[in-house]
Amino acid sequence: MVGYLVRRFAASIFTALLASGVIFVLTRSVPGDVVAQMLGQTSDPTAAQALRAFFGLDQPMYSQYLGWLGRMLSGDLGTSWTRGQPVAQMLGDAVLVTLQLSLMTVAIATAVGVPLGVLAGIYEGRWPSSLIQVFNLLGLAAPVFWVGLMLLVGVSTVFDWSPPLLYTSPRQSIVDNLSILALPIVSLGILQAAAYSQFVHQSVVSAFHQEYVRTAIAKGVPLRMVFFKHVLRNVAIPLVTFMGLILIQILGGAVIIESLFALPGLGRLLLSSIETRDYPVLQAALMIVVVVAMVVNLIVDLLYRVIDPRVRLT
Repeated sequence: MVGYLVRRFAASIFTALLASGVIFVLTRSVPGDVVAQMLGQTSDPTAAQALRAFFGLDQPMYSQYLGWLGRMLSGDLGTSWTRGQPVAQMLGDAVLVTLQLSLMTVAIATAVGVPLGVLAGIYEGRWPSSLIQVFNLLGLAAPVFWVGLMLLVGVSTVFDWSPPLLYTSPRQSIVDNLSILALPIVSLGILQAAAYSQFVHQSVVSAFHQEYVRTAIAKGVPLRMVFFKHVLRNVAIPLVTFMGLILIQILGGAVIIESLFALPGLGRLLLSSIETRDYPVLQAALMIVVVVAMVVNLIVDLLYRVIDPRVRLT
């Protein structure tokens, strides 16, 4: 186990360095820069040159990258070019919002989607499975922005209530915080619950068609024992992988839902930094997504061993 962790740590460092180079090149490849955003296309050349020198944009690309990488490795993420705030503080506030949204969405999706998928697999070919399949198809087909808008319109029309526009952290008021996050979590949770249900349904059906499972049923082993001893173990490992992928997907793709409900999360921060060409914020935010993805993958691999001790980590 120790050797595996050392190898994964070394591979993660190499991956993070490679990702930092790709992120740096891609962010600088976007047409326009912060100087054009601030001064406009018809700005005075002298003022534009002075501003580029101030931001270090007049230096060679490799020099800019090495300087940014060195500062980042020393813990200095820099200062936002457009807001003048420390990037670390901006990211800290945004990551907490997105992390809360993501974890609560995964919890809701797991609590709803996994039981539905199990029921659909057990009652394969009968009306409960067909009904759940309809929910899965609708949930997978509906765009997240449409679901969010329908919930927002429906709740405001039926209950004459709409979520507050100003975000409140759970440290200030847990009630206000949950009232703000309720609709975004339900919007994302419905779609992810459908994905969970569909995945678990297919996994359960596949497990029931395994020869040793069919043999155990034919010998008269109670269905409940067969399910918990054989089927559930086969479903658990791919389900953990799927949960990790869903969490990464939510972390990296929360732009739409955060913009729709005015949540100051990582996705909205990424979008605004792209629009303003705020390179320090954009690069640091993308690196946060990369690091979180690597940590989630490591946790998933370790959970394999917990679920099934026969799995060897190599």
